Amino acid sequence: MRVALAASLVAWIAASGVVAPLAYGAESAATTAAPGTPAMAPTASAPLAASAPDDTFLLTIFLRHDESKPLPKINEQLRAQGFFKDFPPPGIEVVSWYVMMGIGQVVTLRVPASRLREVNRAIESTAWGGYRTEFYPTYDYKAQAQQMRATDGK
Repeated sequence: MRVALAASLVAWIAASGVVAPLAYGAESAATTAAPGTPAMAPTASAPLAASAPDDTFLLTIFLRHDESKPLPKINEQLRAQGFFKDFPPPGIEVVSWYVMMGIGQVVTLRVPASRLREVNRAIESTAWGGYRTEFYPTYDYKAQAQQMRATDGK
């Protein structure tokens, strides 16, 4: 259900033009761009922000540990289900992947809208049982926050 809501939200955002997905900024655009995707130059209205390709969005996934199992059992199950081999699907950019103590892992992917189902299926097929999952469509606000602090925080 959450994935369906996320897909609807992404479709609405893309159609309305309300929020464009953002990369981390001019200083890191070249390093975060997907292979074959040119780094975008910053715009005058957002000097530190660079635009991501129009058909992508950020998807943050919480992989919550099943606390009824010790970590070796979780990893054994994930290996058996092919998690380490199949997630994320080939060509999906990993923007960040952190361990959050007491939660599990938090992964942010840059996903072309047309590949959302593929990412969802990879999670359903390989992560369930080892993790409980939550999905959140997100966007990068760092450059805007920095700009607002610089101009409005005086």
